[in-house]
Amino acid sequence: MGAAAETGTDRTDDARVVVLVAGGPEGPRPRVHPSDQPLLLADDLAAVRGDGCFETLLVVGGRPAKPERHLARLARSAASLGLTGPSPEQWLAGIDLAARRWGPDSEAMLRLVLSRGPERGGRETAYITVAPVSGVALRARADGIAVTALGRGYASDVAASAPWLLLGSKTLSYAANMAALRHAAAAGFDDVIYLSSDGEVLEGPRSTVVIARGGELVSPPAEVGILEGTTLAAMAEIAGAEGVRVRRERLLLTDLLAADAVWLLSSVTLCARVRRVDDVTLSTGDPGIDVVGMVDRAVGRG
Repeated sequence: MGAAAETGTDRTDDARVVVLVAGGPEGPRPRVHPSDQPLLLADDLAAVRGDGCFETLLVVGGRPAKPERHLARLARSAASLGLTGPSPEQWLAGIDLAARRWGPDSEAMLRLVLSRGPERGGRETAYITVAPVSGVALRARADGIAVTALGRGYASDVAASAPWLLLGSKTLSYAANMAALRHAAAAGFDDVIYLSSDGEVLEGPRSTVVIARGGELVSPPAEVGILEGTTLAAMAEIAGAEGVRVRRERLLLTDLLAADAVWLLSSVTLCARVRRVDDVTLSTGDPGIDVVGMVDRAVGRG
């Protein structure tokens, strides 16, 4: 089975490492920024309009998990926004610096942020933060989650007909996602699975939906207007090597309710088994596929 959920508790919840990758008077040179000092200008478009993109990855034993996958997706998101951003080499130098500053003793969440920069004009801003993995994420790994299914308000073909909605990009405009999570929490749920207006399963606000069915793993395809999951892609490589088929297929809520198991995959929580969808308790049996173990091995925990 997969690695234990514990990650070390020597870091306080407010511990942070900040690395400025681009922006400021020193130009595109990764350097540590004091975590208790201001970083952005007051009119930075990341803050006033959510105009930018980001990635989040896990740091395990002082090493970032699959940074190349995240940088490739960040580049796609940046291109969709008309941003350039640092080169992959500059990002990797910043990631290495940030991970080394954090150290190997506890897992961490490393976030890459690219902003359009100040509204008054000037260079794009790029920076990295590192913080402890939250207790909420650790509990979701260990205990599973209850989710509510919420309508996203879009049809499943909207990504193709309205590309300006940026549904396949990981943008900083996360207010609606956070509102959905607060709505779920107020009703006693841990997370959300979005449905399209025509009833198709989409994704979580911060995760990819995967089900086990008949010895296979199935996840919705990107064309329904969802973000391509880096954790799913990394896990699929392990699954293929171990003879487990991973398919992309359009799913309905009834497919989740009838599945052998359902998980939400993400870069930091990793693998959270869905125990309940609204008022329906899902199967708790062994699906015969060690998804937790495959995800752990995919990110260097196994």
